[in-house]
Formats: sequence, C-alpha cells, structure tokens
Amino acid sequence: MLFLVFELDGERYALDAREIVRVLPLQPVRAFAGTPPYIAGVIDHEGAPVPVVDMAMLALGRPARTLMSTRLVLVDDKAPAACGTDAVTRSATNPATTAAMPAPTASDNAPPRRIALLLECATRTQTLAPDAFAEAGIATPEARWLGPVASDAHGFVQWVKVEQLLDERVRALLFPDPPSWRDADSAGDASPGEFASGRRTP
Repeated sequence: MLFLVFELDGERYALDAREIVRVLPLQPVRAFAGTPPYIAGVIDHEGAPVPVVDMAMLALGRPARTLMSTRLVLVDDKAPAACGTDAVTRSATNPATTAAMPAPTASDNAPPRRIALLLECATRTQTLAPDAFAEAGIATPEARWLGPVASDAHGFVQWVKVEQLLDERVRALLFPDPPSWRDADSAGDASPGEFASGRRTP
C-alpha cells in the first residue's frame, strides 16, 4: 500500500494514499472561535469552506510550523461505521441478515464532507505492506486516530486512521445538520413585531 508520510517532532506518521483527495500548498487559514484548539479554522477550496485539522496541535499541543514542507492534505471525513466489515460481508452472503441492516438515509447520498489536515514534513510517500503493521501494545482511548505501527530501517511509522480524527461532538460543530445559518436566516425573516421580551407575540 502507498502512504503519505509526515513527521511531528521527528516521529513519523502515515496516511493511506487512497484516502487522500488532494495535497495543497500551505495557504491562509481563517480562524474560527468556539472550536477545539486543534481546529485551526477553514480554508477556501474551489469556492467552499473546508475545516482544517492541525495535526501538530492535536498530537503535541502546539500549532503547526510554517515550513517549506508543510502541506494541507484534503481527505473525506467518514464517521466510523455503526457495524463492522464482518456484518457487511455476512449480509452479502446471507439474505436473512439483510433485513436487519439499517435502511439508507438521505445523508448516505450527500456529498462527502471534506476536511484538510495541516501536516508538517509531508513531502514523501512510502510503500508498506498492510501486514507490516502491528498493534503498538498501548491503548490510546483519547487518541483513537493513532493506528498500528510498522518499522523499517529508519524506525517506527504509525498509521493515522482518518475516520477517527473527529468525534461526534466536533463533527456536530463543523458539519451542523441543518446548517446553523439557516436558523439565523429564519429568525431574520420574522417581522420586528413578532419578537417582544424574547418571545413571539400573537
């Protein structure tokens, strides 16, 4: 498998290249108040705002440095599946289990939700076999995005699990459904007489 390798304070991490939509040069990031410190803000990509996850802040508690090798890597945010791969496989081979599978929803057909990862030293790719990775032997419940590790002549490299980067609380902040601005617009459409003392009047 092909991986994009990046570094944080000398430690190497790897992103599955199949999950990468595009690698962009560093560009201005518009900060947003009220988000966790590792959400650096948003960038404009092809006319749409894309949230930026600062991996240095997430992993080390410091902002990413502006280096020649610092990149913005676009990936699709995919929430962890409610059922595992085994369940999907069983449903394909056993029709009796299909009835228990949840029906598709409108969100299943929605465009992918994109995030940009702010990465230092993200200029190199490496091919690693999936079976070269093994569990690190240390549980990281507060950093579920840290996957198994592999080793080579240069030391360890750790697989970053994109689907575990955001928890549900942060997803609700970045991708509100319905969008929060719609509520504001609805309130703005009301006539001035509809609001008095913080409530609607008849």
